[in-house]
Amino acid sequence: MCIAALAWNAHPRWHLVVAANRDEFHDRPAAPLSAWADGSGIIAGRDLKGGGTWLGVSEAARLVLITNYRAPGYPKPDRPSRGGLVTSLLGEADPLEVAISGYNPFNLLSVAASEAMVIANHPLDTRQSLSPGVYGLSNGALTPAWPKTEALRDALAGWLAADTGNFSPLFTALRNQNAIVSPAWDEGGPEPRLSSIFINDPTYGTRCSTVVAIDADGHGQITERRFDASGDVTDETALTFRWNAPQCQSA
Repeated sequence: MCIAALAWNAHPRWHLVVAANRDEFHDRPAAPLSAWADGSGIIAGRDLKGGGTWLGVSEAARLVLITNYRAPGYPKPDRPSRGGLVTSLLGEADPLEVAISGYNPFNLLSVAASEAMVIANHPLDTRQSLSPGVYGLSNGALTPAWPKTEALRDALAGWLAADTGNFSPLFTALRNQNAIVSPAWDEGGPEPRLSSIFINDPTYGTRCSTVVAIDADGHGQITERRFDASGDVTDETALTFRWNAPQCQSA
Protein backbone atom coordinates (compact mmCIF):
# COMPACT_ATOMS: atom_id res chain seq x y z
CA MET A 1 0.00 0.00 0.00
CA CYS A 2 1.56 3.28 -1.04
CA ILE A 3 -0.96 6.09 -0.61
CA ALA A 4 -4.02 6.57 1.55
CA ALA A 5 -6.37 9.27 2.80
CA LEU A 6 -8.23 8.91 6.08
CA ALA A 7 -11.22 10.75 7.52
CA TRP A 8 -11.44 9.96 11.22
CA ASN A 9 -14.51 11.25 13.11
CA ALA A 10 -14.53 14.20 10.69
CA HIS A 11 -18.20 14.09 9.64
CA PRO A 12 -21.43 13.42 11.59
CA ARG A 13 -22.50 10.74 9.09
CA TRP A 14 -19.16 8.93 8.80
CA HIS A 15 -17.13 7.50 11.65
CA LEU A 16 -14.26 6.40 9.40
CA VAL A 17 -13.52 6.62 5.67
CA VAL A 18 -10.35 5.44 3.95
CA ALA A 19 -9.38 5.69 0.26
CA ALA A 20 -6.13 3.92 -0.62
CA ASN A 21 -4.02 2.50 -3.42
CA ARG A 22 -1.70 -0.46 -3.10
CA ASP A 23 1.39 -0.12 -5.30
CA GLU A 24 3.47 -3.27 -5.77
CA PHE A 25 5.34 -5.35 -8.32
CA HIS A 26 2.78 -6.94 -10.61
CA ASP A 27 4.47 -10.34 -10.39
CA ARG A 28 4.11 -10.53 -6.57
CA PRO A 29 1.27 -13.00 -5.95
CA ALA A 30 -1.73 -11.83 -3.94
CA ALA A 31 -5.20 -13.09 -3.05
CA PRO A 32 -8.13 -10.68 -3.44
CA LEU A 33 -10.18 -9.13 -0.68
CA SER A 34 -12.15 -11.69 1.32
CA ALA A 35 -13.38 -12.60 4.78
CA TRP A 36 -10.62 -14.86 6.12
CA ALA A 37 -11.79 -18.37 6.97
CA ASP A 38 -9.65 -18.72 10.09
CA GLY A 39 -12.09 -17.37 12.67
CA SER A 40 -10.14 -14.12 13.03
CA GLY A 41 -12.92 -11.85 11.76
CA ILE A 42 -10.40 -10.22 9.40
CA ILE A 43 -11.48 -8.93 5.99
CA ALA A 44 -8.48 -8.25 3.76
CA GLY A 45 -6.49 -9.25 0.74
CA ARG A 46 -3.47 -11.45 1.33
CA ASP A 47 0.15 -11.24 0.23
CA LEU A 48 0.84 -14.79 -0.93
CA LYS A 49 4.61 -14.30 -0.75
CA GLY A 50 4.98 -12.72 2.70
CA GLY A 51 1.76 -14.10 4.19
CA GLY A 52 0.43 -10.85 5.62
CA THR A 53 -1.67 -8.08 4.14
CA TRP A 54 -1.44 -4.40 3.23
CA LEU A 55 -4.88 -3.22 4.39
CA GLY A 56 -7.69 -4.83 6.29
CA VAL A 57 -10.55 -4.42 8.74
CA SER A 58 -11.84 -6.68 11.47
CA GLU A 59 -15.21 -6.99 13.14
CA ALA A 60 -13.44 -6.22 16.43
CA ALA A 61 -13.39 -2.57 15.28
CA ARG A 62 -9.90 -2.46 13.86
CA LEU A 63 -8.55 -1.07 10.60
CA VAL A 64 -4.87 -1.25 9.71
CA LEU A 65 -2.93 -0.31 6.59
CA ILE A 66 0.77 0.03 5.82
CA THR A 67 2.90 1.92 3.32
CA ASN A 68 6.59 1.59 2.71
CA TYR A 69 8.79 4.58 3.62
CA ARG A 70 11.16 5.83 0.94
CA ALA A 71 14.70 5.80 2.35
CA PRO A 72 18.15 5.36 0.76
CA GLY A 73 19.50 1.81 1.02
CA TYR A 74 16.11 0.17 1.56
CA PRO A 75 14.35 -2.19 1.33
CA LYS A 76 16.76 -4.87 2.54
CA PRO A 77 15.71 -8.36 1.36
CA ASP A 78 16.63 -10.17 4.58
CA ARG A 79 14.08 -8.32 6.74
CA PRO A 80 10.66 -9.77 7.67
CA SER A 81 7.55 -8.85 5.73
CA ARG A 82 5.88 -5.69 7.00
CA GLY A 83 2.49 -7.20 6.14
CA GLY A 84 2.79 -9.42 9.22
CA LEU A 85 2.46 -6.30 11.37
CA VAL A 86 -0.88 -5.52 9.76
CA THR A 87 -2.18 -9.01 10.48
CA SER A 88 -1.00 -8.82 14.10
CA LEU A 89 -2.66 -5.46 14.70
CA LEU A 90 -5.90 -6.61 13.08
CA GLY A 91 -5.85 -9.34 15.70
CA GLU A 92 -5.11 -8.73 19.36
CA ALA A 93 -1.74 -6.93 19.21
CA ASP A 94 -1.56 -3.62 21.08
CA PRO A 95 -0.46 -0.75 18.80
CA LEU A 96 1.32 0.84 21.77
CA GLU A 97 3.38 -2.26 22.47
CA VAL A 98 3.87 -4.11 19.18
CA ALA A 99 7.56 -4.35 18.20
CA ILE A 100 8.32 -2.24 15.12
CA SER A 101 12.12 -2.37 14.89
CA GLY A 102 13.89 -4.72 12.49
CA TYR A 103 11.56 -4.14 9.53
CA ASN A 104 12.19 -2.19 6.38
CA PRO A 105 11.00 1.41 6.80
CA PHE A 106 7.23 1.87 6.94
CA ASN A 107 4.29 4.05 7.90
CA LEU A 108 1.38 2.21 9.50
CA LEU A 109 -2.10 3.48 10.25
CA SER A 110 -3.87 1.69 13.08
CA VAL A 111 -7.47 2.43 14.04
CA ALA A 112 -8.75 0.50 17.04
CA ALA A 113 -12.22 1.27 18.41
CA SER A 114 -11.93 4.93 19.54
CA GLU A 115 -8.26 5.58 18.75
CA ALA A 116 -6.37 6.32 15.54
CA MET A 117 -2.59 6.25 15.40
CA VAL A 118 0.22 6.51 12.86
CA ILE A 119 3.19 4.27 13.66
CA ALA A 120 6.53 4.63 11.87
CA ASN A 121 9.98 3.10 12.29
CA HIS A 122 12.04 5.56 10.23
CA PRO A 123 14.05 7.62 10.85
CA LEU A 124 13.01 6.92 14.46
CA ASP A 125 10.38 4.69 16.04
CA THR A 126 7.30 6.90 16.55
CA ARG A 127 3.66 6.41 17.54
CA GLN A 128 1.48 9.46 16.94
CA SER A 129 -2.17 9.63 18.00
CA LEU A 130 -4.48 11.39 15.58
CA SER A 131 -7.16 13.90 16.49
CA PRO A 132 -10.42 13.84 14.53
CA GLY A 133 -9.78 15.12 11.01
CA VAL A 134 -8.74 14.26 7.45
CA TYR A 135 -5.20 12.99 6.81
CA GLY A 136 -3.01 11.70 4.00
CA LEU A 137 -0.28 9.08 4.25
CA SER A 138 2.19 7.90 1.65
CA ASN A 139 5.88 6.96 1.44
CA GLY A 140 7.28 9.88 3.42
CA ALA A 141 6.60 11.61 6.72
CA LEU A 142 3.03 12.35 7.79
CA THR A 143 3.95 16.05 7.67
CA PRO A 144 4.85 17.71 5.44
CA ALA A 145 2.85 15.53 3.06
CA TRP A 146 3.89 14.90 -0.52
CA PRO A 147 1.87 16.85 -3.13
CA LYS A 148 0.10 13.72 -4.41
CA THR A 149 -0.81 12.82 -0.83
CA GLU A 150 -2.25 16.29 -0.28
CA ALA A 151 -4.28 15.92 -3.49
CA LEU A 152 -5.86 12.66 -2.33
CA ARG A 153 -6.51 14.06 1.13
CA ASP A 154 -8.23 17.11 -0.41
CA ALA A 155 -10.33 14.83 -2.63
CA LEU A 156 -11.55 12.93 0.42
CA ALA A 157 -12.33 16.19 2.23
CA GLY A 158 -14.34 17.33 -0.80
CA TRP A 159 -16.21 14.03 -0.86
CA LEU A 160 -17.18 14.46 2.78
CA ALA A 161 -18.36 18.01 2.12
CA ALA A 162 -20.54 16.84 -0.80
CA ASP A 163 -22.08 14.17 1.47
CA THR A 164 -23.72 12.14 -1.30
CA GLY A 165 -22.75 8.67 -0.06
CA ASN A 166 -21.63 7.81 -3.61
CA PHE A 167 -18.17 6.22 -3.54
CA SER A 168 -17.47 6.69 -7.26
CA PRO A 169 -15.71 10.07 -6.79
CA LEU A 170 -13.26 8.42 -4.38
CA PHE A 171 -12.37 5.77 -6.95
CA THR A 172 -11.98 8.53 -9.53
CA ALA A 173 -9.55 10.34 -7.23
CA LEU A 174 -7.60 7.11 -6.70
CA ARG A 175 -7.36 6.72 -10.48
CA ASN A 176 -5.62 10.09 -11.00
CA GLN A 177 -2.56 9.43 -13.20
CA ASN A 178 -1.36 13.03 -13.43
CA ALA A 179 2.10 13.75 -12.05
CA ILE A 180 1.54 15.91 -8.97
CA VAL A 181 4.61 17.90 -7.98
CA SER A 182 5.38 21.29 -6.48
CA PRO A 183 8.05 23.94 -7.21
CA ALA A 184 9.66 23.05 -3.89
CA TRP A 185 9.93 19.35 -4.78
CA ASP A 186 13.14 17.92 -3.38
CA GLU A 187 15.10 14.71 -3.53
CA GLY A 188 13.01 13.20 -0.75
CA GLY A 189 10.05 12.80 -3.08
CA PRO A 190 9.39 10.02 -5.58
CA GLU A 191 10.85 9.85 -9.06
CA PRO A 192 8.53 11.29 -11.75
CA ARG A 193 6.94 7.97 -12.72
CA LEU A 194 5.83 7.49 -9.10
CA SER A 195 4.52 11.02 -8.53
CA SER A 196 0.90 10.30 -9.46
CA ILE A 197 -1.80 8.91 -7.17
CA PHE A 198 -2.38 5.99 -9.56
CA ILE A 199 0.84 4.49 -10.94
CA ASN A 200 0.40 2.91 -14.36
CA ASP A 201 3.59 0.95 -14.98
CA PRO A 202 4.00 -2.59 -16.40
CA THR A 203 6.49 -3.66 -13.74
CA TYR A 204 5.60 -1.79 -10.54
CA GLY A 205 2.29 0.00 -10.28
CA THR A 206 -1.09 0.29 -8.64
CA ARG A 207 -2.45 -3.21 -8.05
CA CYS A 208 -5.71 -2.26 -6.34
CA SER A 209 -7.77 0.65 -5.05
CA THR A 210 -9.69 0.24 -1.80
CA VAL A 211 -12.43 2.33 -0.22
CA VAL A 212 -13.57 1.65 3.34
CA ALA A 213 -16.56 3.52 4.77
CA ILE A 214 -18.01 3.06 8.26
CA ASP A 215 -21.01 5.13 9.27
CA ALA A 216 -21.84 6.52 12.70
CA ASP A 217 -23.90 3.43 13.52
CA GLY A 218 -21.09 1.00 12.75
CA HIS A 219 -22.29 -0.24 9.37
CA GLY A 220 -19.22 -0.77 7.21
CA GLN A 221 -18.43 -1.46 3.58
CA ILE A 222 -15.07 -2.27 2.02
CA THR A 223 -14.58 -2.33 -1.75
CA GLU A 224 -11.43 -3.43 -3.57
CA ARG A 225 -10.97 -2.72 -7.29
CA ARG A 226 -8.09 -4.62 -8.92
CA PHE A 227 -5.92 -3.77 -11.93
CA ASP A 228 -3.56 -5.61 -14.27
CA ALA A 229 -0.11 -4.52 -15.43
CA SER A 230 -1.70 -2.36 -18.14
CA GLY A 231 -3.73 -0.44 -15.58
CA ASP A 232 -7.01 -2.00 -16.70
CA VAL A 233 -9.67 -3.08 -14.19
CA THR A 234 -9.75 -6.86 -13.80
CA ASP A 235 -12.25 -7.38 -10.97
CA GLU A 236 -13.93 -5.82 -7.95
CA THR A 237 -15.02 -7.16 -4.57
CA ALA A 238 -17.39 -5.36 -2.16
CA LEU A 239 -18.19 -6.70 1.31
CA THR A 240 -20.20 -5.37 4.23
CA PHE A 241 -19.30 -5.78 7.89
CA ARG A 242 -20.15 -4.57 11.39
CA TRP A 243 -17.78 -2.23 13.23
CA ASN A 244 -18.32 -3.37 16.79
CA ALA A 245 -17.09 -0.32 18.65
CA PRO A 246 -18.97 1.18 21.64
CA GLN A 247 -19.52 4.57 19.96
CA CYS A 248 -21.16 2.83 16.98
CA GLN A 249 -23.80 0.80 18.77
CA SER A 250 -26.81 3.09 18.47
CA ALA A 251 -28.35 0.96 15.69
